[in-house]
Amino acid sequence: MDSFVYSLNATIPIFLVMIVGWVIKQLGVIDDHFVSKANKYVFHVALPVLLFKDISSADMTTKFDLKFVMYCMLVTITMFLVTWLLTELLMRDDTMKGSFVQASCRSSAAILGMAFIQNMYSDTGMAPLMIVAAVPLFNIISVIVLTFKAHPELQDETITDVPQLSKKENIKKAFINILKNPIIIGIFLGLPFSLLQVDFPVIIDKTLASIAQTATPIALIVIGAGFEGRKAIKKIVPTLISTFIKLIGLAAIFLPLAISMGFRNQELMAILIMLASPTTVSCYIMAKNMDNDDVLASSIIVLTTLLSSVTLTGWIFLLRYFHFV
Repeated sequence: MDSFVYSLNATIPIFLVMIVGWVIKQLGVIDDHFVSKANKYVFHVALPVLLFKDISSADMTTKFDLKFVMYCMLVTITMFLVTWLLTELLMRDDTMKGSFVQASCRSSAAILGMAFIQNMYSDTGMAPLMIVAAVPLFNIISVIVLTFKAHPELQDETITDVPQLSKKENIKKAFINILKNPIIIGIFLGLPFSLLQVDFPVIIDKTLASIAQTATPIALIVIGAGFEGRKAIKKIVPTLISTFIKLIGLAAIFLPLAISMGFRNQELMAILIMLASPTTVSCYIMAKNMDNDDVLASSIIVLTTLLSSVTLTGWIFLLRYFHFV
């Protein structure tokens, strides 16, 4: 029961902030121009600073576990590649594929991970290592997928004839997008500070914290404001499938593997968050800014956030019942 209450307290406020975004847009408090500018602010400033702060403050030296890091990295790569392959084989609408793949695999690891584990244990354990191992790959692979599956006509209805890039041009574009993606830049700028265990002066630390704290609420308001119910309903089938993959499917496959490898307690909770927490809000921000299906991305974020309080509680109950956490 405690896990269920905590899950509700962690996820329902996120859902309610999205609703606030939708309501204030309907009331005319904000408009499309604000939503567009806020989108760019979150993508170029707030999210990179948030991830820089999370990565730079992670302690990778005293609690480094190579087996755990390799597990997180290899599982992240595997789940993205398998999901992408199956999506290419089974999904007919090419415009939805990029958003479907990234939303099915990218978790709110940096946002919810620490909080969940701190709630259950006295320290975060392996959560910082999971974030360092998985979050950069979440973003790098997402940039590659979104680059290959970009459809500029989704964001600009005046475009009717979009030239198709060759495979070589797409690979080059993906590489360039990785190098210039603000979120990835934020992550990799944070790595040396983490490795060297650099402590920022209080003035710098508070400034970074203030900017980082704006990322999630503004992103959630933007998602709510941009949510289009009629369009979302038309995409309910891929939304449901992606939600099942995100909250149940990946954990059902990879949690038993983690248990068989001997991971327990904080390690296993960090892996659960990596696999089965709701889709991160940055999926919408990146889909919107990289010419992919932002309607599908927002629908998956909304549904996974709403249902995750139940599914995460179920996973925690099972792990506790069998004395793994």
